[in-house]
Amino acid sequence: MKTIIEPFKIKSVEPIRFTTREERIEILKRAGYNPFLIHADDVLIDLLTDSGTSAMSSKQWAGIMDGDESYAGSKSFYRFEEAVRKITGMKFIIPTHQGRAAEKILFSVVGGKGKYFPNNTHFDTTRANVEFTGAEAVDLLNEVGKHPEIRADFKGNMDIEQLENFIKITGKGNIPLCMITVTNNSGGGQPVSMQNIRETKSVCNKYGIPLFLDACRFAENAYFIKKREAGYSNRSVLEIAQEMFSYADGVTMSAKKDALVNIGGFLAVNDESLAMQCRNLLIVTEGFSTYGGLAGRDLEAVAQGLEEIVDEHYLQYRIRSIEYLGEKLVAAGVPIIEPPGGHAIYLDAKRFVPQIPQEQFPGQSIVGALYIEGGIRSVEIGSVMFGKYDKAGKLIPPPMELVRLAVPRRVYTQSHIDYVLEIIIEVFKKRESLKGYKIIYEAPMLRHFTARFEEVV
Repeated sequence: MKTIIEPFKIKSVEPIRFTTREERIEILKRAGYNPFLIHADDVLIDLLTDSGTSAMSSKQWAGIMDGDESYAGSKSFYRFEEAVRKITGMKFIIPTHQGRAAEKILFSVVGGKGKYFPNNTHFDTTRANVEFTGAEAVDLLNEVGKHPEIRADFKGNMDIEQLENFIKITGKGNIPLCMITVTNNSGGGQPVSMQNIRETKSVCNKYGIPLFLDACRFAENAYFIKKREAGYSNRSVLEIAQEMFSYADGVTMSAKKDALVNIGGFLAVNDESLAMQCRNLLIVTEGFSTYGGLAGRDLEAVAQGLEEIVDEHYLQYRIRSIEYLGEKLVAAGVPIIEPPGGHAIYLDAKRFVPQIPQEQFPGQSIVGALYIEGGIRSVEIGSVMFGKYDKAGKLIPPPMELVRLAVPRRVYTQSHIDYVLEIIIEVFKKRESLKGYKIIYEAPMLRHFTARFEEVV
């Protein structure tokens, strides 16, 4: 196989500020050992998130200049609406400033105490927006997806048997909608098969429950289907994406991922009554229904990004670059979720630092070590992000303790990735010296964004 090259040329660059190890030790301490509280200028390689961190294309920047800033009915909205409808087929397209705004509107309308929302795995803001209404977010990930060391093609799948049992026990009247997250971010960026989407839709139809897709990384998921699922190798990514959405009754999307923009999102539905309720709430909280909290230039950038994301040369490069990082880590003995997902590498903190118990947040320990060792910013996806407390105040940990290294789109070169590899392997060699953390401050919701920690002595 020939070398897979970046399917773009670099037209503009941003300098990186280098720091010393000693400086980083103090920076991390001042930030309460929380990577979210580190100034971006103090980060060498920023893998905290792939959300809103993409490098936009020359055509996207041209769209920025061409944006129509009319308050109502701007031509940029209609281009945006056409681009979203071409991919999703949805009847009613509602722009929002990002994905969590779409979630907030949707769950404010359909949520509430006594309601339940099954998902393959909710990500942090989705879960928070469900729970903020008093409803309960329920994860029904298939069994193989809970085992980082096992290799399987579609570890992001919904557990169909669990879903049907859950509906029978809970009652269909208490479940306003079912959701599938593609790709499954909390589960390691793992894809969901078309067959699983169809089977989930079949169960939902049986009980009259709408199916929604959280479609932040729909194009990456479609590419995995093309490469791994029988019957799709000769289908285009766009055609595969269109089939995925054909099984859905609604969509939420943070365009800051697979639409390659720095801000933006949308909520799309087929039900006219639900669309009306959501638009009314949009106007109160985000803005008029043809801009939804975005400038016209942002709508232009999203529309162009949705055209570029289904380019298969780009997706081949994108998926292969993550795979490259994963292969090198596995070869060095570093435990990760296998196989690598579409947008990130997930270190398995339980196997990486087995000496640190879950109540001392092993993932957070690795996050701190990666920053000190090489200025790499990553994020814990484990007991800090998803842990809860029982009535006695004891931690109820999630099934997996992970560290996510999310790679921004079109930002870093292979030499940057090789540097990341070197730092991870260096930290792995020193893993026995890593210490756990304790929380000294936490917010009642989404605590991982603002929590502060101390090392356990």
